[in-house]
Amino acid sequence: MSSLVTFRNVSFSTADGRPLFTDITTGFGRERAGLIGRNGVGKSTLLRLAAGEFAPGSGEVVRTGVVGTLRQIVQVASHENVADLFGVRAVLDATARAEGGTGSAEDLAQADWTIEPRIDEALEQVGLAGVTVDRPLATLSGGQRTRAALAALIFAEPDLILLDEPTNNLDAEGRTAVARVLRDWRGGAIVVSHDRALLREMDRIVELTTLGLKSYGGNWDHFAAQKAEELAAAERQLENAQKETKRVDREVQLARERKARRDAAGRRNAAKGGMPKILLGAREDRAERSGGSANRLADRLRGDAAEALDDARAGVEQLRALRFEIAPSGLPAGRTVLAFDHVTGGPAPNHAVLHDLSFTIVGPERVALTGPNGSGKSTLLRLASGELAPFSGQVRRGRVTLLDQQVALLDPAQTILDNYRRLNPGESENGCRAALARFLFRADAALRRVGELSGGEMLRAGLACVLGGSAPPELLMLDEPTNHLDIASTEAVEAALNAFDGALLVVSHDSDFLDAVSITRRIELKG
Repeated sequence: MSSLVTFRNVSFSTADGRPLFTDITTGFGRERAGLIGRNGVGKSTLLRLAAGEFAPGSGEVVRTGVVGTLRQIVQVASHENVADLFGVRAVLDATARAEGGTGSAEDLAQADWTIEPRIDEALEQVGLAGVTVDRPLATLSGGQRTRAALAALIFAEPDLILLDEPTNNLDAEGRTAVARVLRDWRGGAIVVSHDRALLREMDRIVELTTLGLKSYGGNWDHFAAQKAEELAAAERQLENAQKETKRVDREVQLARERKARRDAAGRRNAAKGGMPKILLGAREDRAERSGGSANRLADRLRGDAAEALDDARAGVEQLRALRFEIAPSGLPAGRTVLAFDHVTGGPAPNHAVLHDLSFTIVGPERVALTGPNGSGKSTLLRLASGELAPFSGQVRRGRVTLLDQQVALLDPAQTILDNYRRLNPGESENGCRAALARFLFRADAALRRVGELSGGEMLRAGLACVLGGSAPPELLMLDEPTNHLDIASTEAVEAALNAFDGALLVVSHDSDFLDAVSITRRIELKG
């Protein structure tokens, strides 16, 4: 397979001089490659190098085809429409003038009577059938804009497309549309994603770590199986290294004990007399030299064993997933933790998005709140937490806590420890430190300001502050908790929530996450 973009001995450092990766050599061709790795390791930078937006610090990036990048649309101007996103407004205007009989010779040369049907086809591929070229971008939701940008990208027909977290903030329909586009794509694609369902559409997985790039044939499931095998092999290597270290220690100790016995016997014989002084001195010299040699050999053997042990331990730590612990809530099975009785409400006065809604969550149920973007999921969580009051009806709640996408209950100007103390005022200093340590914020890590944390660290800090204390909530509500997490952090959150004995109400379009936290039922909002 010929390469569309080739990295040759590429190294890159951040603006402050921190090396992101060193001496990377690899290539990407007409395939779908999923690029994964922990947050901050340099995945997005690798894409920008592939696109030519960044230049490597050393080495070279060679492109032999046209490279297109999915545009991330944050804000749009009021005059921008779908045609602007596709970059075809001038062609459409020229075509319209030519069709109306008012076009110039230049308009006739520029006109393309197939362009609108081809745009319609691209929009239909991403599930936006019926969206017209003159539709203002401001009237599309964020998820619809992302899908429209993907349609514009495939419409341009580059040889290689680069997608950076394309399913973030997309609902189930949007995620399905992105997966369908990639399934049908016949060019090359490099996809940075933590969406395991999307990664199942890949031809291979490329993992970027602090050690460099490693390629795995097959999709996400093949990758996960191979990583499990690597971890098992690394753990066997660690076990063998530990056994070898103990064996070396025993051998060295036995050798020293044997030498000590020989030396003691020699001293006893010398004390009896009968050996010439010159022979006695020579024997003592030999004993000292042999003792020195034995010590040097022992030190070398111990050093080799310790180095092998360190290497084996590092290999396991590199492969083993993060883990943190949650204290029990003691929630009894029959207690109602949340009840909506004929609730109507919305995010602003006279703007109801939920109408006459009733449901109950009892005991340690695990409930998924599903529905398309804009159907009122976040509004429901705000009503449930008490942040919003209903227009009509009643909300009854027990001890509930909401962790929204911004983890707004944390003060970004305070340290993690100060936030924990504020939210758990009855905890002792040792209790605070111990709780944060269970969520991997040990020693000085607990003194970092929340505003300086990554998205994954912030969610972990939020979980630590609400679940680490002696009285965790009976119901934990999470709004798209995996949006800004890498896969390792997502799996750590899944493991922790699986161990939580309280109730969960989760908004997530990540089906793998919902399966992993053992959702028992769903409340679907139609919109």
